[in-house]
Amino acid sequence: MNTRTLLLDATERAGWTGAQAALGVLTTDLADIPIWWAVPVALALSSAKGWVAGRLGRKGTASTLPAGADPASTRTV
Repeated sequence: MNTRTLLLDATERAGWTGAQAALGVLTTDLADIPIWWAVPVALALSSAKGWVAGRLGRKGTASTLPAGADPASTRTV
């Protein structure tokens, strides 16, 4: 795996994690429920994202990266 591919993969993962955490906190705030509910909400969002990405994104992975940048799609010898 080259440095560019690793950087894209790490950035994608960090970006989705941040978005899911933020949505979890926002959801609990808007619903006026205890903040600890943000964790299960973020987990549900993560699972949903992985399911959708596995069907609409790169087949066989939960990645939303294009095939050329997805480490799961590149062949190693």
